[in-house]
Amino acid sequence: MNATVRLRNALAVVLPPLVLGVLFLAAWQAWVVVSDVQPFVIPRPTDIWRSFIDDFDLVWKASVVTGMNALVGLVLGSLIGFVVAVLTNRFAFVSDLVNPLAITVAAIPAVVIVGVLNNMYSLDSQIPRRIMVTISVFFVVFVQVTKGLRQNDATQMELMRSYAASPFDTLKKVRLPNTMPFFFTGVRTAAPLALIIALVSEYFGGTQDGLGSKISGTLNGSNKALGFAYVLGGALVGLLFFAGSNLLEYLVVPWRRRGRSK
Repeated sequence: MNATVRLRNALAVVLPPLVLGVLFLAAWQAWVVVSDVQPFVIPRPTDIWRSFIDDFDLVWKASVVTGMNALVGLVLGSLIGFVVAVLTNRFAFVSDLVNPLAITVAAIPAVVIVGVLNNMYSLDSQIPRRIMVTISVFFVVFVQVTKGLRQNDATQMELMRSYAASPFDTLKKVRLPNTMPFFFTGVRTAAPLALIIALVSEYFGGTQDGLGSKISGTLNGSNKALGFAYVLGGALVGLLFFAGSNLLEYLVVPWRRRGRSK
């Protein structure tokens, strides 16, 4: 019975966007064919798929470059955001130092930060893009973990006080377990954002071997199908990141899994 329920729930999540996507692609194909739109303006979905298959090596290499930049930034930003949020919750002076700085940096446009970082490193370095992704991910995870550390069950906190538990024990036994769902919410939110920031960062200098520069170069030329094939590669990497973050939560937070199965 549980397997049937899980299968039904999975289909309820997967089928609606899948059906909507198929209908959208069918409408796109029909519009291009009926309106006789030239391929150098907007290609057919079938031409995009053919280009994706024929030039898969090109799409794969660019996807690996951008995906690795996004992954490194996602991991570093998530870890730093988690640690800094825990420190600001535990030590008031850290909160006084970090919060104004975080607000200030978050208000600076990403284009400005990427431009400065590109001037700090060599043209063939991927470090500026990874730093930019790390900064963007940091704020998302930091906000979510900070929120989770402040939302604790009053009964659990009162029980820890009655046991004269130390702040470290309270953090380990109550605050961190309650914070994990918030942490993974931040990771799921930051996963596609990491890829977007990595793509955008590639438009502003540096090496030209990532998806961002490839999309810009091909869409400005006549081979629009290849440009959309690069876009498809980016979309698949984004979906992989999102699915990976969900799988990680499923493995790391088993009590959430048990709660959903009831």
